[in-house]
Amino acid sequence: MVRIFNLIGIWSSGILSFISTRYMILHLLLLNISFGKKIRFFGRAKFVRSGSSRITIGDNCSFRSKPTSNLIGINRPCIITATGRKSIIRIGDNCGFSGTVIGCFKEIIIGNNVLCGANTLITDSDWHGKDPRSGENKAVFIGNNVWLGEGVKVLKGVAIGENSVIGAGSIVVKNIPPNVIAAGNPCRVIRQLNQ
Repeated sequence: MVRIFNLIGIWSSGILSFISTRYMILHLLLLNISFGKKIRFFGRAKFVRSGSSRITIGDNCSFRSKPTSNLIGINRPCIITATGRKSIIRIGDNCGFSGTVIGCFKEIIIGNNVLCGANTLITDSDWHGKDPRSGENKAVFIGNNVWLGEGVKVLKGVAIGENSVIGAGSIVVKNIPPNVIAAGNPCRVIRQLNQ
């Protein structure tokens, strides 16, 4: 009996992905967002692009927005916004996002093979531009093969080196070197990864 329910779940997930992907591809085309081959969606993501900004998505990327499409649980859809004048979001190949919010006013570059755990946030702004206490927007760079654990927040002006792992719930406010495990609030290096 359990096997039958598992097969029904897999089958319904495949149908959801097929329908969501077709709908979202049309949505991306209407917003003039460039994307590569084999892009997949599980549920409806939200994309916002101002007229002068650019969003590019590489090959074989997936966006999970349905709450049960990631078994750790997603509490919001993927939301990708490029709202600043001439802002740029560039996502590499083979990346995965689960309820991830990417908010860009300047520049956010995400390398290849980056995995963003459930409910992650990446932003290059304080989001209060008219408040005098807000600082200037600063670009964010995430290297190849980076893994962001569940609930990680990557804030403005940060670069994360390739092959690094950021532990669940961490808040990244300073650069993280390549090939490390880092965690905490504020996020700091825990140990080096052996290559």
